[in-house]
Amino acid sequence: MKKAVVTVLGLDKVGITAKVCAALAETNINILDISQTIVGGYFNMVMVVDITDAKDEFDATAEKLHAVGEEMGLEIKIQHTEIFDAMHRI
Repeated sequence: MKKAVVTVLGLDKVGITAKVCAALAETNINILDISQTIVGGYFNMVMVVDITDAKDEFDATAEKLHAVGEEMGLEIKIQHTEIFDAMHRI
């Protein structure tokens, strides 16, 4: 199984989770784990996803999520778990 981490950050508004999940579903990416919080009006979500059977190349998926983020005024990133783990290792 190939995994990736999707992060979403921005001002809270209706439909964030729905739009991000819809974009992932269109690409045949399965959500394995999801955590979201709202602090002081800021929405923060982290998802671990399975990209094994993704229909699009990784970079195309990243661009699609970035476009969703721009449309909604959010920052959305996707990273391979190996890179995410390396960046957050103490």
